[in-house]
Amino acid sequence: MEKVRVDSDRCIRCGACVAVSPENFEYGDDGESVVINEEVSEDTRQAADMCPVYAIEIVNEEENNNKEEEKEAA
Repeated sequence: MEKVRVDSDRCIRCGACVAVSPENFEYGDDGESVVINEEVSEDTRQAADMCPVYAIEIVNEEENNNKEEEKEAA
């Protein structure tokens, strides 16, 4: 299942993601983007594409879990 994440170290608080996909993002107390809904939609993908600093990532949780298990087994 795909989920959306925001790299807070990269976020520059431009607000494009909140404007394009308010069902996924809102402003946190510090003005940075915060994920409020991890489910990925077309708007979520558009917000990720529009982020000027590539702070939004869409990840496949199953792939990440499998990679972590492989690392632990090695």
